[in-house]
Amino acid sequence: MVEMQDVSRMAQEWIDAKAVEAKAVEKRRQIEDELNKALDIGILEGSETFKHDGYIIKMVGRIDRKVDGAKVQELAAAHNLTEHLSTLFRWKPEINASAWKNTNPAITDCLLDAITSTPGRTSFTITHKDI
Repeated sequence: MVEMQDVSRMAQEWIDAKAVEAKAVEKRRQIEDELNKALDIGILEGSETFKHDGYIIKMVGRIDRKVDGAKVQELAAAHNLTEHLSTLFRWKPEINASAWKNTNPAITDCLLDAITSTPGRTSFTITHKDI
């Protein structure tokens, strides 16, 4: 049987561990931001790998896109592109990125005013060559 004081101790240990974890995440993100700047990456969509002084630094960047559903439907109707909506978007709506990239820009450019693009956080994997 677990004593109530043990539960209190474990609860406090959990809180302490979460605080250490939060500080570690904050420090890791600060280092990632510094790496982004040092490697002059800017906004990254896709992956980039750097080799430096025995380290392999793989960076993966994403662009988060939000779609104004009403506006994209209005624009599609105005440009007679309604038939393309079901392949270019998931009807939340979200962009179907592979279809979007493979579609004629004459079609996608007409719909750009309905889409807000912001860069997502770059993720990192860092390993040593000897591992």
